[in-house]
Amino acid sequence: MTRGGAERGGHRGGAGVAMRLGSGSRFPPARTMMTQTATAPRPDLAPTPRVGLIDALRGAAITGMIVYHLAWDLSYFWFIAVDVSTDPGWVAFARLLVGIFLFLVGASLVLAHGRGIRWRAFFKRFAMLVGAALLISIATFVIFPQSFVFFGILHAIALLSLLALPFLRAHPGIVLGLAVASIALPFLFRDAAFDTKWLAWIGLWEEVPVTNDLVPVFPWFGVVLLGVLATRAALATGFAERLARVRPSGPAFKGLVLLGRWSLVIYLIHQPILLGILYPAAQVLAPAAGRQEAEFLTSCEASCAATRGDAVACAAYCGCSLQTVIEDDLWAAIAIDNPGDEQTAALGRITGQCAPLLEGVLAPAAP
Repeated sequence: MTRGGAERGGHRGGAGVAMRLGSGSRFPPARTMMTQTATAPRPDLAPTPRVGLIDALRGAAITGMIVYHLAWDLSYFWFIAVDVSTDPGWVAFARLLVGIFLFLVGASLVLAHGRGIRWRAFFKRFAMLVGAALLISIATFVIFPQSFVFFGILHAIALLSLLALPFLRAHPGIVLGLAVASIALPFLFRDAAFDTKWLAWIGLWEEVPVTNDLVPVFPWFGVVLLGVLATRAALATGFAERLARVRPSGPAFKGLVLLGRWSLVIYLIHQPILLGILYPAAQVLAPAAGRQEAEFLTSCEASCAATRGDAVACAAYCGCSLQTVIEDDLWAAIAIDNPGDEQTAALGRITGQCAPLLEGVLAPAAP
């Protein structure tokens, strides 16, 4: 967004963790666990109805993620000037979406497994998430080998769901303390040893590795635990029961609920659809050319003004330089950090034709 989402994502998940409540009119405490024989059915662990409002919240988040990824794609193909992967507003938006998804992961675990872990259901969902995460890694490695997603939102959801299981019935003080510590840790300790892709998923890097989406364990495990803690409190106070009775009937709400229930599928297919539309459009419309020229002028004028201080002369010089680059097709030459003899000679033509403008000696040639 990932680019560094963005969460990226990006950029970029939280998809499809079941949100469920007790089937009766009362909500049993999250810590309750009935003792039965290993072979007998467990009615207290049976699947329970979904909560519409939570599905709708996940649907709203998945909608926001589609918006973010659309903006990222438009930026990548240069249809828009802003760099979504680094723009502060877009980065904050992506992190907000990641936070919502991971908070709901914690809530989902309590509602689905708080009275006792339904291992078969859990590992079925876990396997789906791991498979989807691997699919994302493989696909992005093929398309973006230098910045593929090695630990994005789906990887994080799978691992953090597993790590959170011991805290579904732990003392609330322990859960809160670990949540705060998890969020604070990357702000208190970082080391260059975590800069590699093999360790960056932990979240303690000094310099983030290049990737299109990275959702590390720290600080995001803390957000999952906050979801666990908040949902346990909602169950204990009866707020969850009141929340479950709220069922708006409007088409917008129903649409968000539907999106929330199919969020994993939507996550997997929406980017191929967007790229399938924008890639051929970029080949036809060539938006990169206009942006490339605008960025050249901006960079040239800023550099010139810093040394010459004459904005008018710099504008004339940079306009002449751009015209020379376009006419002689020198884009490749100016993009090379260490130009060879051929590129140096090509760049010399820019200096020869345009440098006199900085002294006011040469006027632009008439068309």
